[in-house]
Amino acid sequence: MKILGIIPARYASTRFPGKPLVDIAGKSMIRRVYEQAKKCIHLSEVIVATDDDRIFEHVTGFGGAAVMTSYDHQSGTDRCAEVALKHPEYDIIINIQGDEPYIDPEQISKLISCFNDESTQIATLIKKVQTGQELNNTNSPKVIINKLSEAIYFSRSPLPHIRGQELNNWLQHFTYFKHIGIYGYRADILQQITKLPVSSLEKAESLEQLRWIENGYKIKVAETELETYAIDTPEDLAKII
Repeated sequence: MKILGIIPARYASTRFPGKPLVDIAGKSMIRRVYEQAKKCIHLSEVIVATDDDRIFEHVTGFGGAAVMTSYDHQSGTDRCAEVALKHPEYDIIINIQGDEPYIDPEQISKLISCFNDESTQIATLIKKVQTGQELNNTNSPKVIINKLSEAIYFSRSPLPHIRGQELNNWLQHFTYFKHIGIYGYRADILQQITKLPVSSLEKAESLEQLRWIENGYKIKVAETELETYAIDTPEDLAKII
């Protein structure tokens, strides 16, 4: 399999404008993500996909690979699809979050291993929820999986509901998983899912992966024990510096 890692990066973030270029201990966030991704031995190539000249020039300036994509994309998935269309030689596309500067290459490899099963269409990672704070964090979607290690639902709410128990006791009665936001797609499936209209479940939860499930696509999951640290706001950045 030829596998392409793509890091979508846009400048105009509502909560943190210019986030990819923010300095973290002497290197930009996007450079740290890029360098971590390049350590993954299973990726044939890594490309930053951006809609901003400043990010493009910065990445190429430190020797990275970058391409300009449309400003009109609504998601990183759409940005990945545009790049993948220009590189038909790749079988698998890995969508790597541009705001996780310390992503572990092992997580990328674990995601890629899902595609050893030829029936896998889409793959992502999950991690056990350890605390009540994680369980109730609406910015950290939870995942319900079946016995085939497939995601059957994602929600910002703690699901399933444990009947007859106080919320602060739920972790004692069920193993909850949270979603780790890195995706892999077979190249043809990626092109298909970006053509789907926004679905009702996606609108309700503001989670694009529900569009894929609602349209019958299967999302394979692999469990990781490694934590990730996404930088959504300047306050998040202050916690890791």
